[in-house]
Amino acid sequence: MQSTSNKVSTYLGIPVARPKVAFFELSSCEGCQLQMVNNEATLLDFLSLVEIVAFREAMTEQADDYQIAFVEGSVTRADEVERLRKIRSIAKVLVALGSCACFGGVNQLKNRFQDPAWVKKQVYGTHVVESNDQAQPLEAFVPVDLRIFGCPVKKEEVEKIVTNVVLGKSVVLPKYPVCMECKANKNTCLFDIGEPCLGPITRGGCDSWCPNSRMGCWGCRGPAEDANVEQMKEIMKKNGFSEETMLDRLECFGGFAKHADVLRKSITAK
Repeated sequence: MQSTSNKVSTYLGIPVARPKVAFFELSSCEGCQLQMVNNEATLLDFLSLVEIVAFREAMTEQADDYQIAFVEGSVTRADEVERLRKIRSIAKVLVALGSCACFGGVNQLKNRFQDPAWVKKQVYGTHVVESNDQAQPLEAFVPVDLRIFGCPVKKEEVEKIVTNVVLGKSVVLPKYPVCMECKANKNTCLFDIGEPCLGPITRGGCDSWCPNSRMGCWGCRGPAEDANVEQMKEIMKKNGFSEETMLDRLECFGGFAKHADVLRKSITAK
């Protein structure tokens, strides 16, 4: 991909300014950025909305005059903190892209270990590596303007949010749980086929991506508004799943960290 031109786009015949956009990654698999690159069907339409000036995964040109910065990944090292703060100082809008940026993601599972030196030794052996601290979300270090949830993000949702930003429209994230989308898609409830699922308490917006493929939700989008975790425990119990099974899912992406801490203490106290 090459940098796009300064051609002015129109919306309903009205000229629309194309903001300069940059994509960055911290500690991550870069899967959320890959979602954008794989967006073949609507990629050209998406590119007509913005001018991408930095995107290491897709282009060689790099520039530091962006207005919107999409940052993927969790913060795990001191140099990443410094880099993130520089990005924040330039961007007018900072977007946390994906579960790692929003919650710490799968990376934050390592935070459960009490001895970081032991973890480093198990992973890297005698190799010398940069200091690797706990995995934390972007907002632990800088203000975040927008969050796009998911692991990975859903490209259709990214397009919708970017379109709203470019047109000056408000961005409204779903408050309802994944279950509503799953029912709308006429899926068989996964509990009925013996699969645990956090759909009743996880924020929607993914079009029940995993349940559509008969895989139970792991909560990568974090809690829906007014998520009833206690009722979720009852649903799990009613369907023969232990609290440990529920805890395993609550801990996975970091969005349910507070709920997971409470449940873990409850299990330990028994």
